[in-house]
Amino acid sequence: MNFGVEFQKNFYNILEEIHMKIGVMSDTHGSLTYFEKALDVLSDCDVLIHGGDILYHGPRNDIPEGYNPKGLISKINSLDNIIIARGNCDADVDQMVINHPIQSPYVMSQFGETRIVTTHGYTDSKEDTINKAKSMGADILILGHTHVKELYLDENLVVLNPGSTSIPKDGTHSVAIIDIIQSEDEIDMNFNLIDLPSPPSGACLQYLSQEGRILCFVLY
Repeated sequence: MNFGVEFQKNFYNILEEIHMKIGVMSDTHGSLTYFEKALDVLSDCDVLIHGGDILYHGPRNDIPEGYNPKGLISKINSLDNIIIARGNCDADVDQMVINHPIQSPYVMSQFGETRIVTTHGYTDSKEDTINKAKSMGADILILGHTHVKELYLDENLVVLNPGSTSIPKDGTHSVAIIDIIQSEDEIDMNFNLIDLPSPPSGACLQYLSQEGRILCFVLY
């Protein structure tokens, strides 16, 4: 099942027009096979965000299909557009072999007027994490850790968990795409959760919510 939400936020002093497509994944846990499947789906994204738990499968998980941490290291290091948050299974040695910063506990990214905060989500309660993201002025909060897809609004904050590419606990391997279109007087943000490896297809039920926000939930 794939699921999406479209969220529109209005601004009045935007000087720059941008169109960014952001690919989101988490909890790869050493599976090169599913990392490559994720990259296939996210191939046209400008930026990739990884929510943590990169290389090690963890003591509570089975070894995932395609487990190849060394191969995954090489693949990650070949990328020049990836942002990584640190997960509970990530260790100092992982930073020694991965060329990109593994950042903790919160990673802030700014795309035009849209602010994204990423954290694995295991150090604080979910309520505290959401409140922290709001205090940082985030428009979007990206979480990992649970291996369960989520996408919803908490007041004006979009909360997104892309699920796990390799060891899902909700039945489907998954990633997410955030599409941000910023014009002179508004920002359109489209969110889609996408199962691997099936391409998205289906029907959309759309309705207009309060305060001019457009929400679109897509079931596949």
